[in-house]
Amino acid sequence: MKKIFTLTLILIFATMQAQETTGSIAGKLTDKEMNGEPLPFANVIIKNTSKGTTSDYDGLYLLDNIEPGTYTVSFSFVGYETLEVPNVVVEAGKVTEVNTELGSSAASLDEVVITTVSRRDSEVALLIEQKNSIEIKESIGAVELAKLGVSDAATATTKISGVTSSEASGDIFVRGLGDRYLYTTMNGLPIPSDDVERKNIDLGLFPTRVIQNISISKAYSVENSADQASGNIDITSRELRGKDELDLGFQFGVNTNAAGQFGDFKVSPNQDDVYFGVYDQLIPTEYALNNQSWNPQTAVLPLNRKYQATAGKEFGDFRALLTASNATSFEYNKGVFRNYRTNVLEDQFTDVEQFKKTDNNTALLDLGYSINDNHRLKATSLFINKVTDEVYEAGRNGEGFVFEETNEAENLNQFVRDMNTKQTRLWVNQLHGDHNFLDGKNELEWSIGYNIVNADEPNRIRNEVNIGDDNFVQLARTGGFQQRKSRQEIDDKEYNALLIDQINFIKNEDDAEEGGKNVYLQLGGNYRNKERNFFSQFFGAEEVTYNTVHPTSIDDLSSVFTTQNFNSKRLQFNKLTPDRYNGILESYGGFANFNFGNEQWNVNVGARYQQDNLDVAFAVNNYPANLPNYASQSYNNVYPSINVKFSPNEDSNFRLAASKTITLPEFKEVAPFEYVSQTGQITRGNPNLTASNNYNLDLKYEMFPSSGELISLTGFYKKILDPINKVQARGASGVFSYFNASDEANIYGLELETKVDAVETDAYNLNIAGNITRMWHSQDLKDVYDANGNFIRTFRYNGNSKIGLQGASDWIFNASANFATESDNPFRATLVGAYSSDKIYALGSPDTQNLDLIDVQYNDEIIEKGFVTLDLIMTKEFNENWTLQFKGQNLLNPEIERYQAIKPLSGTMPEQDQTVRSYTRGAVLTLGVSYDF
Repeated sequence: MKKIFTLTLILIFATMQAQETTGSIAGKLTDKEMNGEPLPFANVIIKNTSKGTTSDYDGLYLLDNIEPGTYTVSFSFVGYETLEVPNVVVEAGKVTEVNTELGSSAASLDEVVITTVSRRDSEVALLIEQKNSIEIKESIGAVELAKLGVSDAATATTKISGVTSSEASGDIFVRGLGDRYLYTTMNGLPIPSDDVERKNIDLGLFPTRVIQNISISKAYSVENSADQASGNIDITSRELRGKDELDLGFQFGVNTNAAGQFGDFKVSPNQDDVYFGVYDQLIPTEYALNNQSWNPQTAVLPLNRKYQATAGKEFGDFRALLTASNATSFEYNKGVFRNYRTNVLEDQFTDVEQFKKTDNNTALLDLGYSINDNHRLKATSLFINKVTDEVYEAGRNGEGFVFEETNEAENLNQFVRDMNTKQTRLWVNQLHGDHNFLDGKNELEWSIGYNIVNADEPNRIRNEVNIGDDNFVQLARTGGFQQRKSRQEIDDKEYNALLIDQINFIKNEDDAEEGGKNVYLQLGGNYRNKERNFFSQFFGAEEVTYNTVHPTSIDDLSSVFTTQNFNSKRLQFNKLTPDRYNGILESYGGFANFNFGNEQWNVNVGARYQQDNLDVAFAVNNYPANLPNYASQSYNNVYPSINVKFSPNEDSNFRLAASKTITLPEFKEVAPFEYVSQTGQITRGNPNLTASNNYNLDLKYEMFPSSGELISLTGFYKKILDPINKVQARGASGVFSYFNASDEANIYGLELETKVDAVETDAYNLNIAGNITRMWHSQDLKDVYDANGNFIRTFRYNGNSKIGLQGASDWIFNASANFATESDNPFRATLVGAYSSDKIYALGSPDTQNLDLIDVQYNDEIIEKGFVTLDLIMTKEFNENWTLQFKGQNLLNPEIERYQAIKPLSGTMPEQDQTVRSYTRGAVLTLGVSYDF
């Protein structure tokens, strides 16, 4: 067995090649005789090769598809001295930037600036990639993320046109389509979700330190899964930059809202079991009812802090990089919460407080081994351990109102406290390789992955009590689990693989005799097997005889949950049957992709056959016993795509893309488990949910005035059949579920994006970037009938037969201004702003199925109000080692508000918008120092 294993490893190593077998040389030429003005039409030639080009009007040039090696580059211009730059090293998958000036006298080699950056790292390199790509794709790299002060992948995506995020749900929306319509990958392989409420993983778990770049392919390409409508987000993980790296950094900061609670920042008693950002539960949840405190604690020194280190080195053909960080952050918000049912107020708290502490430990290991120029193995392992501690309180001011609890006759009000610890452990393991046969005429790429996610809520503590005058406290009277501790476990395991074989008929883009043709056929397949095991159980404490146990105060509820009170039968233990479900998604597909391209045209036509099997078996409380306890769905379809690019010149492209895709329901959207939020709102799956089919069309014009500039305009259209929506369930206060609430949804939109060099001098430069998206969107609200034509239900309400799409904003704006000095130790400052207009958080619904009353008894849609954010990032390099950075995030600290139109009972008054949730998140001020060895 050992010999077979060894032989297998030898064969794998013997058949690998570099993931990107060529590199590039790019740069800018200036005119010494014209005080550093750009020098156009200069000749740039790699000596002893046929490679050459000329600089453009901005003095910019690009030599692409160069075999790795060491070269001499010659720069010449009529009437000027020729400059030869020796020892220019080209590395596979990277851009070597050579910047210099020419004049009547020979330039000194000391004046030549040579830097090497990852191809997918710098802004110039990413724009070159976008310009030359076959499909419509936009990317943002580590260099630009550093300028923008972006701390995680979730924030990074919102800097791309047409992308926004929802404060209410936490979802990322691309062209108005949220979590369920996106597909997230890392290095081309899928990664699982960390949250029962999400299809995609929380991108906030990925600090920018482990990111090389993030790209969003808004037009579907058949080598990717068809389970998408708005696009595919791909995170390219960090690799070694250069030959060695070693740096250390630390940051300290404060959330301005949290600073106001400096002496009384609450954390849960679970913090006693958190060590170095890792939660280790000492007392099983069932025994914690009388053996662990029910009272919150106070955090020590609630200041944000982060420590990070990176080390990497090249050892001949072997490259290794390890980067790790530990971060702790604090957040506090205060606001209101209201819940209405059929326009009647059922729940209200005017003093909702949330305290949140987050510990995030991240480590990325990247290994590479090259046998020769054609063979390379790349292994990546990413580990994330995130612990979030939340304390939620509402009703301390004595104004809390809950319809089934508050007793006005007794002059009692409701107080709620919910304390929860969430621990997410994510481990992503990937192995990638390529094979190059017949001098590049056949290229074979393969990737395999194994992912593990443990996303647990090991000990959630919930109290609901009634309070009155003179510190009177009474345990809430409805149900046996209003004083409870619960645990929830999610265990995900996933295997995935990708295989692409590309047969190159003509691939000689720089050979004029071939007209720069690029003709190839791709054949390949994907496989994904994802399994989730879910477990949740409640343990409650209830009075044996009502109104006999009274805590001393709401700040000492533990005074009654004692072993003595349980032994004397004043309190009794309650235990619910666990909620469980097991979900398996098996998806496999094969695809063919033909590409024909020349200097002006590129046509890419593909088709994908994909089989998706979704099986969910469940055993949950509050679900009818007479209904099946499983949902099984199978879809097999052909998903075509076409991507056409026309380049009238070197600096512009017209693009057309069309495709068909699918949107599969998620485990959590199908399994009817009821997840209760801190506010008491419930999200419940729907076993009758079905997949959506999507038709996508894009038309784009893009112009690249220079290597770092871009102007683009995109028009897009999407037609979604049977769209999935989050809808307030009928006849159920505060319960939301998922439905195919309409037969068809349509989205039209325009995206305008620009990146320009506004001012560029010898002393400093100013770059401005921005994007604007305008969308028009609607969906019909359908009536549902059975096979015999009998009416079942309607989704129409309040005279609405059409409504906007959940999560879609009519307007999205992103803008940034980047200022930098040109010196050995530059100063950089970036101002970043964003705005997205109002969007639907959840669709409304009728509260009755009597068609004569659906315009009277209904719940209107809940809207998340638009707001503006503003960030400022300033960086100063003191020498080649020390760097100081200041970040001011969310400086305007806008109010986050959701509202709902409520019609007064009198029937004569017009509808009025009522706030159902509001709060501010606080500005975050951070000062950081890093040392690069």
